[in-house]
Amino acid sequence: MTATRQPRRAASASVQNPHFLLRRVHSLVGLVPVGAFLLFHLWENSKSRFGQEHYNTYVVEKIQNLNYVWFLEVFLIALPILFHGVYGMVVFWRGKQNVTHYGYFRNWMWLAQRISGVGVLLFLLMHVIGTRILAIWNEAVRQDMFSHMKNVLSEPYFLVPYLIGLVLTTFHFCNGLWSASIVWGLATTPRAQKIIQVASGVAFVVITAVGIHGMLGFFLAS
Repeated sequence: MTATRQPRRAASASVQNPHFLLRRVHSLVGLVPVGAFLLFHLWENSKSRFGQEHYNTYVVEKIQNLNYVWFLEVFLIALPILFHGVYGMVVFWRGKQNVTHYGYFRNWMWLAQRISGVGVLLFLLMHVIGTRILAIWNEAVRQDMFSHMKNVLSEPYFLVPYLIGLVLTTFHFCNGLWSASIVWGLATTPRAQKIIQVASGVAFVVITAVGIHGMLGFFLAS
């Protein structure tokens, strides 16, 4: 009887642990809405290849004219990203990396996820200030975001951080898919974890390619 009750007490203690619940909320928010917005944002930016007029009209202007756009930006984008980033930093500082003692793949991926998260936060700060916030105060940028991004990406000291930021962001998301499958009990066997790991790697290549294609579109569009 004792052996059968111990797991129940352990499970109950886990559910009642705020960290246990926050980790799962943190994981879920990273997928939806943050991850969903990332995919949408990269997909929309890939339309840069259609040229200046198309991008400004059917991407930037369409989003700016959305009903309740401020509400969506604050509650579906900004606050979820803020929560995911801040709690991710808490996990980073509270966690203990042990790759020097146990150089297992999962240990390295845990460390890479935390380090990439810090890089993503810095990149997002630069990107939001240089686009959304600047567009609020600068009419020319708001009216012609295509030319603004083309000018920004023409400078190596902006292009390199953007490329690094893109790769860090897509890696963080795709590696997060793999870790979320474990957190949520979707991959409980080594074989299932391996399958999701490979699928996440493929997703990383595809999503990164879409992002880079969108950046190139500002230069290659006719």
